[in-house]
Amino acid sequence: MDLSVEIAGLRLRNPVLAAAGTFGYGVEFEDIVEIARLGGIVTKGLSCEPRSGNAGLRLFETSAGMLNSIGVQNMGIPAFLETRLPRLRRLGVLVIVNVYGESVEEYVRAVEMLNEGEGIAAYEINASCPNTRAGGELFASDPAPLAQLTAAVKAVTRRPIWIKLSPNVTRIGELARAAEAAGADALSLVNTFLGMAIDVHTRRPRFANRIAGLSGPAIKPLAVRLVYEAHQAVGLPIIGLGGIASGEDAVEFLLAGASAIQVGTANFWDPKATESVLRGLEKFCRQRGIPAVRLLTGALENAPPGESEPPV
Repeated sequence: MDLSVEIAGLRLRNPVLAAAGTFGYGVEFEDIVEIARLGGIVTKGLSCEPRSGNAGLRLFETSAGMLNSIGVQNMGIPAFLETRLPRLRRLGVLVIVNVYGESVEEYVRAVEMLNEGEGIAAYEINASCPNTRAGGELFASDPAPLAQLTAAVKAVTRRPIWIKLSPNVTRIGELARAAEAAGADALSLVNTFLGMAIDVHTRRPRFANRIAGLSGPAIKPLAVRLVYEAHQAVGLPIIGLGGIASGEDAVEFLLAGASAIQVGTANFWDPKATESVLRGLEKFCRQRGIPAVRLLTGALENAPPGESEPPV
């Protein structure tokens, strides 16, 4: 059976990747996971300079997921290129670097620095970051700044760029089309949903920043819907993520229009979750006589008349 897929000119041995922020820089899992078996890994977000991240509580478990307020803690691009990337090359895995910035100029500088690294396959541009030059508004919340960011990065990149979209918008299709028109090679969606937790005993927010990002099984139905809507809006390859913890979860995203998927929060409770999802996906295809996993992408069958109407 053919598990390979193609994303913007890159051939992946299978569509299962580890998501940014949940798999470290990849090398931390080399004694736990057969990393070379995965379709690829997405590193935790990297910025031009090291970041210490947010103070106080950073993770909080919810009834069906997890809230996080990490603050993009990372070692910075120079340290990554010197200490982590050489080890990743030896592991024989496709490496996608998640890129963080607070201005268009900072993203451009980050990509120019990463261009010097050998062994990077693509960049995942985290557009869910605050644009400090525009009062902190997220790049991914408005088509115009998103297009500006995408075009600026595209002008300097030596590798494909995957634009990671925010789910905290009204019309995901508009953002997807803006990224496509500006030169994006693929889209990743979704990032975390905005959430909040309050300690009822102290009457204080759990997080210093009050608002945090919700991930895990709770967001999967919402993420599947957004992948479907983006797939209807653009012709770009889509990498779907959000609550994936099994092979059948992955199949849902593929049917909705994703060409590949990322496993994120599940890595926290099961460090071998990526391998488990891959085995489940392969088993699903074998049991149903599906010769190539890419045949699942966008293969959602039309609902019977009357059943495709949105709920009232």
